[in-house]
Amino acid sequence: MNNDTAPQKKKVVVAFSGGLDTSFTVMYLTKELGYEVYAACADTGGFSKEQLSENEVKAMKLGAVKYVTLDVTHEYYSKSIKYMVFGNVLRGGTYPISVSSERIFQAMAIARYAKQIGASAIAHGSTGAGNDQVRFDMTFLVMAPEMEIITLTRDKALSRQEEVDYLNRNGYYADFTKLKYSYNVGLWGTSICGGEILDSRQGLPESAYLKPVTKGGSEVISLGFEKGEIASVNGETFTDKVAAIRRVEEIAAPYGIGRDMHVGDTIIGIKGRVGFEAAAAMLIIAAHKFLEKFTLTKGQQYWKDQIAVQYGASLHESQYLEPVMRDMEAFLESSQRNVTGTVTMELHPGYFNTVGVDSPNDLVKTKFGEYGEMQKGWTAEDAKGFIKVSSTPLRVYYTAHKEEASAIEKEI
Repeated sequence: MNNDTAPQKKKVVVAFSGGLDTSFTVMYLTKELGYEVYAACADTGGFSKEQLSENEVKAMKLGAVKYVTLDVTHEYYSKSIKYMVFGNVLRGGTYPISVSSERIFQAMAIARYAKQIGASAIAHGSTGAGNDQVRFDMTFLVMAPEMEIITLTRDKALSRQEEVDYLNRNGYYADFTKLKYSYNVGLWGTSICGGEILDSRQGLPESAYLKPVTKGGSEVISLGFEKGEIASVNGETFTDKVAAIRRVEEIAAPYGIGRDMHVGDTIIGIKGRVGFEAAAAMLIIAAHKFLEKFTLTKGQQYWKDQIAVQYGASLHESQYLEPVMRDMEAFLESSQRNVTGTVTMELHPGYFNTVGVDSPNDLVKTKFGEYGEMQKGWTAEDAKGFIKVSSTPLRVYYTAHKEEASAIEKEI
């Protein structure tokens, strides 16, 4: 047949990580379904240069016509991590929402690239048993509604061995030995699944963590913030916030700081458990929250906390593109206008302490008085009058309900 009259192959973009599921997807789409496959790895800060080079070699061997790395690390910081720090976002008060937020930005990058090259479909390797299928599908449905979404692992309910056997039969051999743990590494932390995590009675052993404890003793670290954003580490100024986060990780991770276990409700309705190590995230959030205690008003802290809980929940549940997220981000950013200063912390193996704050906006330093020491903004008579007026609602209530007042007196 003349090439001019040959039917044109459909283009598909595969969200490619280099793992088993996406490797199977690239080969199957090429060999069995006749697609022209473009493998795209969206990097949110978790891949080394060596890993990205290996991914390219793998993708081409599997049959892709092209491989690209889509570096969205700085976009991920400026559009997500920054606001998670502003809100001191920890899901369940524990987890810094690393994987949840990463997936959304990976999916957006894949969708943009698919539209750029005129693809007719997008594929990913998520199974039907986790949150990631929701994050990828929802983002693609909104950003590229005209494109088909292909999920071979989910739709075919394939086992890991079935995928390995298919690749081997077609001449692709790689070490896909099922490890005890599965990891997702990113700028904002590493998640750990499998192994002891599947047993609610157990925790993770030291060997499960990718970053071993190599430091002993203690070390002081200072983190500087400007309007809520990390600006310096130990006096070194960083205009590149991603570099600042990596510097904190470099200093704190060898202490084993930021390790924990999170249990929470998944998008698909079941409970999920995940281990993680996120030294930089946990340290930066703790320092930022400590600084806010000195620089924000009571009302600012209260309402920011309410919004931050919802912001984190929406990120986790793949609602980043919901317009209200921009409204919440506007509030969070406005709340940071006075959150400037330096926080001193002390690092130890497995934990850290907050030490002190130096800020030009320190509300603890005031001409009105020093707590527990001396009042300067009011007199003793002012204090007694204030307390008496504040007690009025209680005095009114117990005057009207003397039987309750008597019951309390008896209990005392």
